[in-house]
Amino acid sequence: MKVDGMTFTPPVSSLSRRALMMATAAATGLTLTGCQAPKAKTAASTNGWDDTLADLHRRTFQWFWDVTPPKTGLTPDNWPNPDFCSVAAVGFALNAYCIGVKSGYVDRAAAAERTLTTLRTFWNGPQGPQAAGVMGYKGFFYHFLNMGTGHRHDTVELSSIDTALFVTGALTAAGFFDGDTDAEREIRKLGVALYERIDWTFLERDNGLISMGYHPEPGRQGHDDTGKIIRSWDRYNEGMMVYLLGLASPTHPIKATAWDAWAATIGVTWGANFGEPHLGFAPLFGHQYSHVWYDYRGIADAYMRGKGIDYFINSQRATVAQRNYAIQNPGGFKDYSGDVWGLTACRGPAYVKGKVNGREVQFFEYSARGPQSGDKEGNDDGTLAPTAGLSSIAFSPEICTPLIHTLREKYGSDLYGEYGFYDAFNPSFPKDLPSRSGHHTPKAGWVAYEYLAIDQGPILSMLENHRSGFIWDVFNRSAVTGPIVQRGLKLAGFQGVTPAGDWLKGGS
Repeated sequence: MKVDGMTFTPPVSSLSRRALMMATAAATGLTLTGCQAPKAKTAASTNGWDDTLADLHRRTFQWFWDVTPPKTGLTPDNWPNPDFCSVAAVGFALNAYCIGVKSGYVDRAAAAERTLTTLRTFWNGPQGPQAAGVMGYKGFFYHFLNMGTGHRHDTVELSSIDTALFVTGALTAAGFFDGDTDAEREIRKLGVALYERIDWTFLERDNGLISMGYHPEPGRQGHDDTGKIIRSWDRYNEGMMVYLLGLASPTHPIKATAWDAWAATIGVTWGANFGEPHLGFAPLFGHQYSHVWYDYRGIADAYMRGKGIDYFINSQRATVAQRNYAIQNPGGFKDYSGDVWGLTACRGPAYVKGKVNGREVQFFEYSARGPQSGDKEGNDDGTLAPTAGLSSIAFSPEICTPLIHTLREKYGSDLYGEYGFYDAFNPSFPKDLPSRSGHHTPKAGWVAYEYLAIDQGPILSMLENHRSGFIWDVFNRSAVTGPIVQRGLKLAGFQGVTPAGDWLKGGS
């Protein structure tokens, strides 16, 4: 298909984290063959949906339902050690409640009550310039919140991306709960109001980019005189959703040129690394978070029209690249293969050095992992995260579904527990080295103790998008949220480039 005189390649058909962000901007690559345009609306295929995927889907939903306090809706960052609430986690939880109703896991009235409680907590939480005793400022929220009070945890930043992840979940709830009960009407009202309260211009910089965040404490390193973090959302990553939300705002929109300012920074990561060319970002979460909500199939901005693909295909390519990398396994790590792969931000065994096949390796605890280049160590210490491949199932089910089966069959209960897959594992981590974050197991080697909310969330939502396209349909095309999404995309210059993108022709 040709758009603006350029050939566009449709996507392959279905066959079957913040401080780290500031230091991570590597390019990756892959191999991808075959092409077929998806259907116009819910192109996600149910091919390959089986008992294994269904069990993971149910367990991952149950994690959000069980660990989130029903009186506040403040979903913890991790479990079973809930130190603080993660604002982004709450956005994924709001998705989960909608999915739970659709799947019959929870009664609609109970899910609406939990959702409404959550939105009220965030709407009524104190906002202001103070350094303590507040939940946020200018409509934004602090990255982590105290589980008891809902106020800022420690001295964390006021976060643009975590606010975006929260509010997309809030808007999804507003789009889904379309009933005529008092609770559902209030959900719609608060979901939209929370979005419209955000003053996106507060974090807008003179160069048109959006700052990653703000601290009220003066004189912090890496901040300007106003307290904004100097590092902005540039290059290709999940930050694109911040721009789309900011552009669409009817109350505090960013400049119309903001998307072009961002797009001018992304080309440096385009290249071939382990396969077909794509915009690179080493850990897979950067290729997934925005796609949990935004349906990029068959639509493209000026940059992607120039490349003849869309951002969905870009994420397909990044996914296949990671599998290619694992097959090549330049680091010589144990168990890497075409059926065991996946690098992203996740828990790790320890900040310690150890030997792998006679080679000294620097291991990490929490880190944003991604493919290393050549023989350089890069940020790959042999730690694999199930969420990396599982959350890409909507892009590449032909390789992600076998991954899910292999992880279950090969590692069993070492890696799979009450709420699905534990956050990460490392078969190469030496047994004689201690770890505070996990334990050694007979089959999987080192395994994390915890489940992380921002890794659980994409697993559930992308499983559902693969199965039915549900989150994509609600967020992009519901009566409440569709006009918001379409306004942002059009202001960013997106156009439909295959029949899958015809829905963008409507709306404002």
